[in-house]
Amino acid sequence: MKPVKVGICGLGTVGGGTFNVLKRNAEEIARRAGRGIEVAQIAARRPNPKCETGTTPITADIFELVDNPEIDIVIELIGGYTLARDLVLKAIDNGKHVVTANKALIAVHGNEIFAKAREKGVMVAFEAAVAGGIPVIKAIREGLSANRINWLAGIINGTGNFILTEMREKGRAFDDVLKEAQALGYAEADPTFDVEGIDAAHKLTILASIAFGIPLQFDKAYTEGITKLTTADVNYAEALGYRIKHLGVARRTDSGIELRVHPTLIPADRLIANVNGVMNAVMVNGDAAGSTLFYGAGAGMEPTASAVVADVVDVVRALTTDPENHVPHLAFQPDSLSDHPILPIEDCESAYYLRIQAKDHPGVLAQVATILSERGINIESIMQKEVEEQDGLVPMILVTHRVVEARVNDAIAALEALDDVVGSVVRIRVEQLN
Repeated sequence: MKPVKVGICGLGTVGGGTFNVLKRNAEEIARRAGRGIEVAQIAARRPNPKCETGTTPITADIFELVDNPEIDIVIELIGGYTLARDLVLKAIDNGKHVVTANKALIAVHGNEIFAKAREKGVMVAFEAAVAGGIPVIKAIREGLSANRINWLAGIINGTGNFILTEMREKGRAFDDVLKEAQALGYAEADPTFDVEGIDAAHKLTILASIAFGIPLQFDKAYTEGITKLTTADVNYAEALGYRIKHLGVARRTDSGIELRVHPTLIPADRLIANVNGVMNAVMVNGDAAGSTLFYGAGAGMEPTASAVVADVVDVVRALTTDPENHVPHLAFQPDSLSDHPILPIEDCESAYYLRIQAKDHPGVLAQVATILSERGINIESIMQKEVEEQDGLVPMILVTHRVVEARVNDAIAALEALDDVVGSVVRIRVEQLN
C-alpha cells in the first residue's frame, strides 16, 4: 500500500521531536502501522536546531499545509486556542484526519471539533494532550472499557510537582523554586497556567469526559493554585504522615461529578505521593480493575512525540476500516453521553487540613472545636507548635474527617471572625486515594 502522508504544523519542542521519531523509527513504525508514514510538508515560522528536516518542504503558512491535497493527516502542534481551532476545523472540512497534543484546544473546543469530525467521517486523535508520554487516554478509553470508573486523580503538571518536591526535599520557598523552574524551562515566563492549576484543569476535563462519558466542560472545573503554600505547610503535612501534591480529582457521586484541581494532602505511603520532580502520574479506580497507576514523563520533546506518533499509527491502522467502528473520541458513543452535572466545589466532599494561626490562650482550642462541632465537622488529629510563635500567634494544625466543603467554608468564616484570637486560616484538602 502507498505510504500515508502527514503534515506537521509547528516545529517547536514537540513538533521537532515528532519529526525526529517518525524519521528515526520509520521502519519500525511502518511495521506496526501496516504501511509507511511520510512527512510530506512542515508548517513552521522558524527552524528547530534539534531537528534536521533535510529536503522536506517547509512553509510559514499553516493553511497552505492544510489545503495540500497530498496530505492525509494533519498534526497540530502550534498550541493555543484560536488559531489552532481554525486550523483543525479547516483540516476536518478538507476531509483530513487530525492528531493534536493541544489540551487547551480539546478541553475548550473539543465538543465542537468532535461533532465536525463525525459529520465529515474523519478522526481526531489527542493522546499527547494529557500526561505527555503516558498512554493514559488509551488506557481509560480502551484498556478499562469494561469498568465503571469511580474516580481518578492525577499529578498532571510537572512544573507544580517540581516546585512542591523542591519545597519538601530542600526546604526552599515557593518563589525561589519557581525562578529555578523558569530558568530550567519547566515554567513559562508567565507561569499562571502551571501554578494556578489551569493547565491541569484542561487535562482533567479531558480525562473526566473519557472516564464518565460526559461532554467536555472545562468552564465548570474548579481550580486552585499552589502560590499560597509555605514550607511550613509542607513540613506540617510531613509530620502528619502526608505529602502535598497539586492534584486533579474527578469523582463520580450520586449528585454529580466532582471536577477539581487544588493542593491536596495524600498519605505518604501511597505510590502517587512519591511521584517527584517533573514526573506525572494518574491513578484510576474502576469497579472491576480496582486502582491502577500510570506513571511517566508528562512532557518533553520525545516523550510527548511518542504519544503523537502513536496516534498517527492508530489513524493509519483505521484508514481501511469502517469509520462507524472507530473508537469514539470520548470513549462513549456520541449519542450515549450522559448529562451528569458537574458539582460546584461547595458541594464536593473531602477531608481537610487546617492551619489556624491563633493566640496561645486557655480556651482557644475549645472555641475552635465548638465552631467545627456546630457545623458537623469532626477532628481526626490535632497538632500544636508553641515554639513557632509569630506576631503573638502559634499554629494549630487540624485534620478533619470527610465533610462537604460548604460546611468548612462556613467554619473558616466563623474562625476568622474571632479576630481577637485567630489571625488566619489555611485550608488544604486531604484525599486518601484508596
